[in-house]
Amino acid sequence: MIKAVNLCKSFSLDGFVVEALKGVSFVIEKGSYTALMGPSGSGKTTLMNIIGCLDTPTSGQYELNGRVISDLDEDQLSSIRNNEIGFIFQSFNLMPRNTVLENVCLPLYYRKISNPISSAIVALSRVGLDHRGGHYPNQISGGESQRVAIARAIVTEPSIILADEPTGNLDTATGDQIMGIFKELNELGATVLLVTHDQEIATHASRILQVRDGLLTG
Repeated sequence: MIKAVNLCKSFSLDGFVVEALKGVSFVIEKGSYTALMGPSGSGKTTLMNIIGCLDTPTSGQYELNGRVISDLDEDQLSSIRNNEIGFIFQSFNLMPRNTVLENVCLPLYYRKISNPISSAIVALSRVGLDHRGGHYPNQISGGESQRVAIARAIVTEPSIILADEPTGNLDTATGDQIMGIFKELNELGATVLLVTHDQEIATHASRILQVRDGLLTG
């Protein structure tokens, strides 16, 4: 599903060239559950952005579902983000003026689906929140907000679920609940890529890729 070959990424910072990635190669199989782990400054965020088609490598090749992504333009990358990848972020990124149901519908609106509500209700049901559809983000808890974000990510049935520090703003018990949802989604066939700096969270995955100083170390 995901194939990276000698990915390098560099950028200029205050007149200096920073090498964020220094030749990273790996394969992630369809239906797998992988954790991408590393401390701040390790290069894992840069790598996540490339995997999520939010950025392109300076050199090397990235393939998603057999398609070479590395050289696509922004419109093509945007289409892949909307159709192939479900994003879940630490900060939830819910629209405060929209109801829970409307937030989950948003990716379907971008696809111009004529009747997105039924699909959104199904997605909310999968995370146990179909009864919260009429509430607003300020009326639900942090754990519920993250579950809404998961529902929004899976409503389009993406090829890969990319979760960036999804439990970072949650207490331990709620974080465990969220990790349980990822496990269930993976068992149902979803490919899950979890980005974290937390060893305990990473152990929920069946495989851990360690990133340090722009290189894979394990």
